[in-house]
Order: sequence, then C-alpha cells, then structure tokens
Amino acid sequence: MKQGAELDFRGWVSEQRPRLRRTAFLLCGDWWFADDLVQDACTRMFSVWDRVRSSGSPDAYARRVLVNLYLDHRRRPSRREHPVDAVPDAPTPDSSPESYDAVVAALRDLAPGQRAVLVLRFWDDLTLEETAAALGTSLGNVKSQSSRGIAALRAALEARGLQDLADIVKEPS
Repeated sequence: MKQGAELDFRGWVSEQRPRLRRTAFLLCGDWWFADDLVQDACTRMFSVWDRVRSSGSPDAYARRVLVNLYLDHRRRPSRREHPVDAVPDAPTPDSSPESYDAVVAALRDLAPGQRAVLVLRFWDDLTLEETAAALGTSLGNVKSQSSRGIAALRAALEARGLQDLADIVKEPS
C-alpha cells in the first residue's frame, strides 16, 4: 500500500472506529469482544483498502465485514459451550505422565498416515473435510485411515497393558 493510501486509511479508521465499535457492541453485547471485532474488520480492510476506497462505500464494506466476523464467531463450536456447576465427564482412568508417554509411544507405532489423521482429527479437532484438505487426500481415505488408526491405537495400548486407556479410545460417531 502506498503512503498516501495508508494515511487515507488511518484517517478513515480514526473517524469511523467509534461508529464501528457501537455497531459491534450492538451485535455482540460485549465491549471487549466488540473491540476485537472492529480490530479484525480493520485488519481485513487494510489489505484491500485501495479497492474498497475506489468503490466509494468503505463504510458499507466495513459493516459487512463486521457482521460476517460476528456471525462466523457465533457459528464456532466454542460458542455452544455453557458453564455448569459440576462437570459431567468422568476423569480418565490414568492421567499420569507414564500413561501419557505410553500413549505417545503407541501413536509412534502407527503408520505415518494413520498417525497424521488421528492427530489432525482428534488432537487438532479438525473435521473430516479439513483433515482431507490438510493432507491433500480424499475424504474416504481420511475415514478409512481414521478407522484403521483407532483400531491400531487400541491394539498398541492393549499390548502395553493399558486396557483402561484402550477402552476409552472409540470409533467416532
């Protein structure tokens, strides 16, 4: 971006930031989150400022980006979590450092493709489609590697005498 365009962008942001912040607050109801939304919107606008400015409606573009960012955040799984007084999940049978090392060693026993799929799917919490895209493979391959990898991981855990951990490892529904 050229120096003049950057100065123009800075001026626009200085003028519009309070209005964008109010809009963001009305969308989300949280001033801290509103500040984050405005910052993200301005960051995205900076990279396309020349095009947005030449369109003649940077305010409308900024509002659209702001709304899209807010809606994208609302769709995230973390937004569907709600605090509770008592955690319903049972603790894992053995969460000692030794069992952690044994699980990591069991993962090392897997074929590289199976290990990559399991780590991306269940550690990084990627969807099937995201995992396939990350690995540059088909959806069917991710499904079969996942199924075979889980079976192999269970067998490796059982071979190490960690039946209680092997019982936790289940095929995803």
